[in-house]
Amino acid sequence: MTETGYAKLLRAFIGEQDKVEGQPLHEAIVTAALEHQVAGVTVLRGVESYGATHRRHTAKVLRLSENLPLVVEMVDVEERIRTFLPLLDALMVRSGGGGLVTLEQVEVLRYPPKG
Repeated sequence: MTETGYAKLLRAFIGEQDKVEGQPLHEAIVTAALEHQVAGVTVLRGVESYGATHRRHTAKVLRLSENLPLVVEMVDVEERIRTFLPLLDALMVRSGGGGLVTLEQVEVLRYPPKG
């Protein structure tokens, strides 16, 4: 049976080279989210992007980028996402790499495993 409801979607747009104390930032975010018991987290790798500096990052063979874009997405109830924000903020600031975080309300259709 499908479960439906509403949740908060958080997206953190970061760079592949962003690090916190030598650890990749995306790994630090996933670890912190797991410890905070966020329902689900996915890291997506982009093939091309630009941000505030308007410097293009691409995965094209002739223009190998050293800093491809990553998007860390997480979905959970709003309260848990909101209480996770200070942890994410600290990681983003400590990385020094800049970035962007978005929040939006989403409708969720959940398909639990059988059994």
